[in-house]
Amino acid sequence: MLRGMAGIAAAILLLMVLFLCGESLLLLREIGVSRFFTDSDWHPTSDRFNLVPMLLGTLLVSLGAVLLATPCGIASALFCRYYSPPFLSTLYRRLLELLAGIPSVVYGFWGLVVLVPLINRWHPPGSSLLAGILVLALMILPTVALVAEASFASIPEAYWQSATALGLSRWSMIRGVMIPAAKSGLVTGVILAGGRAIGETMAVLMVCGNVVRVPHTVFDPVRTLTANIALEMAYATGNHRSALFVTGLVLMGAISILIFVAEWLDRRWFAGVR
Repeated sequence: MLRGMAGIAAAILLLMVLFLCGESLLLLREIGVSRFFTDSDWHPTSDRFNLVPMLLGTLLVSLGAVLLATPCGIASALFCRYYSPPFLSTLYRRLLELLAGIPSVVYGFWGLVVLVPLINRWHPPGSSLLAGILVLALMILPTVALVAEASFASIPEAYWQSATALGLSRWSMIRGVMIPAAKSGLVTGVILAGGRAIGETMAVLMVCGNVVRVPHTVFDPVRTLTANIALEMAYATGNHRSALFVTGLVLMGAISILIFVAEWLDRRWFAGVR
């Protein structure tokens, strides 16, 4: 039964890839791959298909969010596991689970009515790369924290007892024993959060400004690949529609690279700490 369910999941994924490839193939044969990175701009109705500004916007928003959420999430997991009293730890974990379950459109709405006006007072226009980074960081923080807490919880109690017997301080035990023992799980949490950040649509669509250009500062508006698909698919036809499916292929490729990097790190760095 488990093999059957795994086969169904793999078949669904394969069908999705084949559908994207089938919808993109006609345009790729007509103009090639290079024009998606060398055209002057993104204007599909005029046969200009440059995806670089949106690809950079996606990567910058996601990377910034991961860099903000990772230390905060791991620190939250350490506090929850090793510092807080049991009742507070349970309450804190429930709050993180609640944050993880909030729909992305709610985060986007909050960012639009609260965060964007605050950034606009500091540096117009408000809808910007910075707003997207902050909203996405808040969204993926629970993922990093919950996976990190589960990783720390899976460490055998003997590790803590042995470190205590050596007379190490609490922070020395955490830094020298617990964090190295949980490295694999911590990296997994970061990769999962990064995948969610790359694939997020509604929140970034609402707060990033949706201007197709390469950002030069964090206050510049950007458009991500996911937001581009959501904005234009409803009216796209012909080559324009095919170009949006190519955008989906680029997104899938980015997430696949992320997963392969995680697997490589897991095998190369963490094989001996299980």
